[in-house]
Amino acid sequence: MEMDLEIRQDTLFVRPVGELDLGAADSLRHSVEQALNGNPVRHLVLNLSRVSYIDSAGLGVILGRYKRLAREGGRVSLVGLQPQVRRVMDLSGLLRIMGEYPSEEEAVARAG
Repeated sequence: MEMDLEIRQDTLFVRPVGELDLGAADSLRHSVEQALNGNPVRHLVLNLSRVSYIDSAGLGVILGRYKRLAREGGRVSLVGLQPQVRRVMDLSGLLRIMGEYPSEEEAVARAG
């Protein structure tokens, strides 16, 4: 899966592109875990504006990172949800436990 990762202070920004499905989930999981393991990250901002589809495997990756950061006193924020992706996130209950924001900047400001 194509994605951009950026770390600023204690925030990891992840910007995946395409479909977040079974075929892409392991790639996302590996990349995010590698970044989390090597840096003092307390806030994960997932910018899903270029994700057109998500399935249960993608939800599992996001939930797993949420659980890890929550145990460590951190948080996960969601940005740029496309309508279909937002619907799946809402039906799964993930929107109730993670913040959804219109921009990365607002996600960071609200995390403060």
